[in-house]
Amino acid sequence: MTQVIVALDVDTIMREEQLLTQLKDNVTFYKVGLQLFTAHGKRAVDLVHKHGGKVFLDLKFHDIPQTVAHAVKEAQKLGVYAVSIHLCGGRDMLRAAAEIEPRPKLWGVTVLTSMQDRDLRPLHPHAKVASFVKNLARLGWVNGIDGTICSGLEVQYLRKALKHLDMKFITPGIRPAGAAANDQKRVMTPEQAAELGIDYIVVGRPITHAADPLRAAQDILSSMKHAAPHSLETR
Repeated sequence: MTQVIVALDVDTIMREEQLLTQLKDNVTFYKVGLQLFTAHGKRAVDLVHKHGGKVFLDLKFHDIPQTVAHAVKEAQKLGVYAVSIHLCGGRDMLRAAAEIEPRPKLWGVTVLTSMQDRDLRPLHPHAKVASFVKNLARLGWVNGIDGTICSGLEVQYLRKALKHLDMKFITPGIRPAGAAANDQKRVMTPEQAAELGIDYIVVGRPITHAADPLRAAQDILSSMKHAAPHSLETR
């Protein structure tokens, strides 16, 4: 069951509402990230809810355990479905977040899809993206995190390396065939993601910057349904 999360990486409430109005009968999940939330805060979240959508609040929490726990509590008050949290924040931070009840789903960030092996070298001279992602995914799993955010390129590897792992996979860096990669480096097409049974794919510019966002979203949904006829649930 692969679902699309549309990344509302826009700077105005007006543009957010335009997209929500266009997409609401086809898309349920929306990402509210750093740009939109910094500009408009709770209002941006409330607008998604007003249009019947669910919010993935992508602020990538990473701080001392108590601060992150408090942030998770506040996210719960906003009524969001899920929040992102950096797995490299460590065991104590992850446990503090996971122990909050009730709380949104916690989706753990491994290595950003804009990064490659060479980008890790200044901090971890011998690190490879694949092994680093695996170690962080395991850390999240054993400390109560509900989902792993990683490139689709790592999903098969993680399923083999962590055979006990049954958490959800959330994949950014999704680009339809022929679309510009922009600042993404570890990318995958929607069809490939559907074939792998990835739970959620995050798609931004290929939809939000398209001349016809609705048509772009529908094309992606259709291609995924064709690739994996029984894996797609759009609502």
